[in-house]
Amino acid sequence: MAQEGSYVRVTRKEISVFQSRLARYYGAFLVGLILFTLLIMLLELYAGLPNRVIGWLFILLTLGIYAFIGILNFTRRLDEYYVAGRRVPAVFNGMATGADWMSAASFISMAGTLWLLGYDGLAYIMGWTGGYVLLALLFAPYIRKFGQFTIPDFVAARFAEREKLARLVAAICAIIVSFTYVTAQVTGVGIIMSRFFGLDYRVGVFVGLAGVLLCSFLGGMKSITWTQVAQYIILIVAYLIPVTVLSARLTGIPFPQLMYGEALNQIVQIERQLNLSSYVEPFKTALSNASAVRSLPEIGLPAPEPIVNRDWVGTPWEFLALTFCLMTGTAGLPHILIRYYTVPSPKDARLSVGWSLFFIYLLYFTAPAYAAFSRWEVLRSVVGQQIATLPAWVNNWVQTGLLTINDANGDGILQFSELQIVGDIVVLATPEIAGLPFTIAALVAAGGLAAALSTADGLLLVISTALSHDIYAKIINPNASYGRRFLMSRVMILIAAVLAGLAAIPRLALIVQMVAWAFSLAASTFFPVLLLGIFWKRANANGAIAGMIGGLLTCIAYMAANYVNPNITILGLSHLSAGIFGMAVNFALQVIVSLATAPSPKHIQDMVEQLRIPVGELKVAPQPGAVAGGED
Repeated sequence: MAQEGSYVRVTRKEISVFQSRLARYYGAFLVGLILFTLLIMLLELYAGLPNRVIGWLFILLTLGIYAFIGILNFTRRLDEYYVAGRRVPAVFNGMATGADWMSAASFISMAGTLWLLGYDGLAYIMGWTGGYVLLALLFAPYIRKFGQFTIPDFVAARFAEREKLARLVAAICAIIVSFTYVTAQVTGVGIIMSRFFGLDYRVGVFVGLAGVLLCSFLGGMKSITWTQVAQYIILIVAYLIPVTVLSARLTGIPFPQLMYGEALNQIVQIERQLNLSSYVEPFKTALSNASAVRSLPEIGLPAPEPIVNRDWVGTPWEFLALTFCLMTGTAGLPHILIRYYTVPSPKDARLSVGWSLFFIYLLYFTAPAYAAFSRWEVLRSVVGQQIATLPAWVNNWVQTGLLTINDANGDGILQFSELQIVGDIVVLATPEIAGLPFTIAALVAAGGLAAALSTADGLLLVISTALSHDIYAKIINPNASYGRRFLMSRVMILIAAVLAGLAAIPRLALIVQMVAWAFSLAASTFFPVLLLGIFWKRANANGAIAGMIGGLLTCIAYMAANYVNPNITILGLSHLSAGIFGMAVNFALQVIVSLATAPSPKHIQDMVEQLRIPVGELKVAPQPGAVAGGED
């Protein structure tokens, strides 16, 4: 029988022709999206099309497109279901990875975090983008050269002397990391549905999950990949339009990435007038502004209670620790790593990382501008105004519970400390802040939904694959037929989606915080085992297993302890940086246990030597139950 990881090879010419065809298809899709948006805007402005109808038109159109792509790419080939047939061109894999990566945290929460924290929030941008450099240098080409389906596949083959236990531990780690991450995405879906489509938050969560299942249920990685390319186009167009218009309105120049320095200058001047701490000064977070205003004798307001005020960075050490956790967590995320199995060669894997960085850069370079222009507009036109005459968008968001106003001194004037905005609404509210038609707000909502759904697709595939492929087909029933394996995978996707929806309902934290937890977990489990597994041939199965278990338990224990009781800290770090401790324990256990026990067999050490040459294909012996990549 052929090796399970086998696939139909394609030539460079075939890839080039395929890429040209894809460019035409998605170019037409972009033009169609713009024309549809213009048509709906004209109907809103000149025919009075109701906001609710506009919102539902956008959601039905986008979900319909995702469902169409999912159905179009239905497959019963295992290599297509798990790795899209390994024929995705680098540029389109870069777009798909960008959509997979730019989750609800990036689209919804990133600018809001910068809105709240100013300079301190840059830890997220630096950590997440820096992680891609680590990914390109340390992992992507080697993961692709290995040429299997999942990260537990890599762990099982690299530490084959205890293959089943190593695979089981890696699969459990992948499930925990991905479930934490997908819960954050589902939270973002619920927020969008509740504000723009009039649904109860809890109902919106499960309506959004139905959209996720439409993409991933039928075609696996194949349908997810081509859906994510469409989702990237929607989310980046939706992200750029509102802040570009706001920049043009406030500065006269429609390039927010170049002009938000002017917004920062205006913010600093207003802060001086209100006696607020500096928004742009490092390690004096915006959350301290409320305390500064509260100390003024003529105001004497009660203390506001931002839901995240004890969790953000406040010192250079905390800033660096969080940045490091996000960098190493990025490089260890299973749903990102498996994207580099989908390209034709290790060279394409490196190119994919470069394209991914470019497509991610377009959004991340704009996030600070979002924060600056939105904050300037709020300070300019909301703070200090009569509460009774505040803009309509304020009241719209008050109804969601994500923005609160407390006229504590009863003067009818909105003071800065009387306004509390949850960071998750900043991007979604910007079209309304900028005075744009509701059509643009609906487009932004569709973009946020695309960001959340694209990431949720990849995460649910990781969870279902870990359960159906790594645990069921590789450990429990190696002789399972294709039909049973596909059935198990789809059932697991459905179960994981329902559980993620239930976990999202309590809304334990901001989206960006839950995502930071997932990154700490990935840094504590996969980053050390992949790094040492590739670059240290003396690492053995005993060390890898001990490291993953120890790192996972350490990270979870610290996160839980500090989240419940903020006074429980080590080195002054919050639960967001728990990965520092989990990663240290993982590395230490791997090295100590590996040196204290017998090394891996020689053929595995030879495989490691071959793996580090990032060209060609790695020959891995087929495992029991391996079957060719065709239909059952």
